[in-house]
Amino acid sequence: MIPAVLVVDDSLTVRMDLAEHLAAAGFAVTTCATLAAAREALAAAAFALVVLDVQLPDGDGIDLLRALRDDPLTSILPVMMLSGEAEVRDRVRGLRTGADDYVGKPYDPAYVVNRARTLVAARQPTAARRALVLVIDDSATFRERFAAELRAAGMAVVVAANGEEGLALAAAQRPAVAVVDRVLPGVDGLTVIRRLRHDRVMRLTACLLLTASDAPDEELRALEAGADGFLRKDHEMGVAVARVDGLVRGWLAAGGEPDAASLHGPKRILVIDEDPAWPQRLGDRLRDDGCETIAARSGDEALELLAVQAVDAILLDLDVGGLSGPETCLRIKQSPAWRDIPLLITTAGESREAQIASVDLGADGSAPKDGDLEVVRARLRALLRRQQSVGEVRAQREQQQRRELLAAGMRAAQEQAEARAALLDDLEARFHELEAFSYSASHDLRAPLRSLAGFSRALSEDYAPLLDARGQDYLGRIARAATSMGQLIEALLSLARVARGDLVRAPVDLSTMAGEVDRQLRLAEPGRAVVTTIAPGLGVHGDARLLHIVLINLLGNAWKYSARRASVRIIVDAIEQDGERVFRIADNGAGFDMALADKLFGAFQRLHRSDDFEGTGIGLATVRRIIQRHGGRIWAEATPDQGATFLFTLPDERPPA
Repeated sequence: MIPAVLVVDDSLTVRMDLAEHLAAAGFAVTTCATLAAAREALAAAAFALVVLDVQLPDGDGIDLLRALRDDPLTSILPVMMLSGEAEVRDRVRGLRTGADDYVGKPYDPAYVVNRARTLVAARQPTAARRALVLVIDDSATFRERFAAELRAAGMAVVVAANGEEGLALAAAQRPAVAVVDRVLPGVDGLTVIRRLRHDRVMRLTACLLLTASDAPDEELRALEAGADGFLRKDHEMGVAVARVDGLVRGWLAAGGEPDAASLHGPKRILVIDEDPAWPQRLGDRLRDDGCETIAARSGDEALELLAVQAVDAILLDLDVGGLSGPETCLRIKQSPAWRDIPLLITTAGESREAQIASVDLGADGSAPKDGDLEVVRARLRALLRRQQSVGEVRAQREQQQRRELLAAGMRAAQEQAEARAALLDDLEARFHELEAFSYSASHDLRAPLRSLAGFSRALSEDYAPLLDARGQDYLGRIARAATSMGQLIEALLSLARVARGDLVRAPVDLSTMAGEVDRQLRLAEPGRAVVTTIAPGLGVHGDARLLHIVLINLLGNAWKYSARRASVRIIVDAIEQDGERVFRIADNGAGFDMALADKLFGAFQRLHRSDDFEGTGIGLATVRRIIQRHGGRIWAEATPDQGATFLFTLPDERPPA
């Protein structure tokens, strides 16, 4: 889809000039001379970019910018302000209102086109951008012929006549493939390829080196520079087109270019000087290099501008008014946000004192204002190249640091995982040791306990008449304690057995199992009036032996803690809760205080006096262990003297059919 650009400017010359250059760059252009016409155009169509003048016949262009930013439909629409206003405060006002860029008049059309490409591309997702081929060659005949062949093969193509122009186009359009001539005016082809390779954005751009030379080491030099391939200009054109097409497909398969800012984009130069003629004269000369100059008449204006707009270099006259030149230089070089911007001090003459002053103030160099502008231009370009190299090195260092941090993070995560696994293994081993000790100790205690119970029973049978009432009471207490101790040991052994061995999962009918347990309880207490309601179809998949222990304990508790009720009701069923099946066993017995519920499933924890209800305090701990081994949960709800409800889940982990 061709991106649409709206140009709003009251100058017919500007509108026609921008429309011509933007259309040649592949944009669909609509022009307007007034704010009213611009509003009508914006209401009628969608645009990828607005180029907007400040001073218009029917109002202030910044008012339209503010309206665009306030409307949710156009709040992120890129807007480039284009104005002949020289006042820095107008530029600051536009940028603070939300302009994405601000270009002063007179402008360089190529610069505006490049900025337009950059702003539009920044709003497009990578997948939506069309793969582009850049051809850089100083031979107009070969350049246009090759571009025509590539377009005939269905590829989008842009061309450049020298290395500087090619790097600027690459930064703005991020091509999939760059075809670069070996010999170029200015920056040669091998240097162009090296810079593309070092750029953090364009390092994925595939590069083909073109040459008319047949020297045997030409291909080796191309590959050493970072080229992906090598073509002689006398090769058949169809072969060259096929090579480019293959590289385009590879670029698309790799996911296209990264989303970042290039080091080779258009440059913005801030000139701080009281004399308006000097920045204008310098700007006219630097415009040929694709640079835009911004004039600030004082140090205060310069700092205000830097707060809202990034620049690539600064030229500072030490005799500037307002905030003095030396103080301005110190402010810039002491700011973490600005200190890396290359700064040249400009003076009326290239004196030794000026050079010393530039060093003392932390500037990056000095240049004479009254000499040949080529000296200033050359020194500025040298600073920009050095800054570019510093940026490339910094980007590589940051990338290396990110890799090292990632590797360190992965090592730390691995070490943490290994330590956690070792801790879990140790805990599991200790748990099994504790279980084995519990089982062994409980098992070994049964023999002396049987002796204690047996001898106390023999003593009672054979020597009871010889004991007085107190002695017989003591003997009875010993017998009852031995019996209680035996029950406790059996409970501990039962708890230990629950945690030992593998689960044997199979289909289990809890309804049938609960009915069998209820019948056994009725046989043990035939005189009780208990009404038990068991819902049918309570099927689960689990270990039948262990689930039988669960029902014995839960139904046994329901019978035990409702013993003082004349009419007892017990319910066994299941409900749906938060999309999960929950089993319930409820009674209308003694219940308990929910403030003590956290103790309910602990070993040896009892919520009632042993004089009121007998028990070992192990049963519910055993039940919880069994439910947890099945991957479920258990909890209880109760009210004192109104009954208790035990609820548990059993995940259905039956094997696939």
